[in-house]
Amino acid sequence: MRDRFNEQLSELHNKLIEMGALIERAISRATNTLEKNDVAEAEALIAGDDLIDDMEKEIEAQCLKLLLVQQPVARDLGFVSTALKMITDMERIGDHAADISALSINLSNHNQIKTMAYIKQMASATMKMVTTSIDSFVKKDLELAHSVIANDDIVDNLFMTVKKDLIALVHEDADNGEMAFDLFQIAKYYERIGDHAVNIAEWVIFSITGMHKNKQVL
Repeated sequence: MRDRFNEQLSELHNKLIEMGALIERAISRATNTLEKNDVAEAEALIAGDDLIDDMEKEIEAQCLKLLLVQQPVARDLGFVSTALKMITDMERIGDHAADISALSINLSNHNQIKTMAYIKQMASATMKMVTTSIDSFVKKDLELAHSVIANDDIVDNLFMTVKKDLIALVHEDADNGEMAFDLFQIAKYYERIGDHAVNIAEWVIFSITGMHKNKQVL
């Protein structure tokens, strides 16, 4: 009985890694669509978001089955509970990647501006945070998890820089208002992705130490 339960936990672990790979790819593709003004790729990414949503539902069902049928001991309960929390943040990251792609379609006819350089830095920083948060889960590495939390300030500071630049852009020419709003929304989505990566890292810490900082991102 225990051997079968261990197999199910291993399957759950592998599915979480697979979902992590999907969201990493989604962020990468969203950033590429933004940089290259690739409307077709953006539309494909938006359509593909259902795959991440379906995986969330599949993992959630597996977790609930383990909790109801197997009645795991405390250590295993912590892992399953962590999985349930992580997939919520992963699914939201996938949504935000799709949101970025949708906005990139609106911007496809606009020229690149200085603010884009900071948004690209945000994209790179959040991608690193998400990848590291998933790695911390795979490797059960507290140091990696804490590094994700520490790097959140980088993304937050870049977001404030983007916000100030966009306000100045609109002041210079009110006709830039619509473009500035779309860029602000994109920056905000990257900032939220960073926050969800922090959530994942905090749940990894919980799964290892049993301690969690009570923080959620909508």
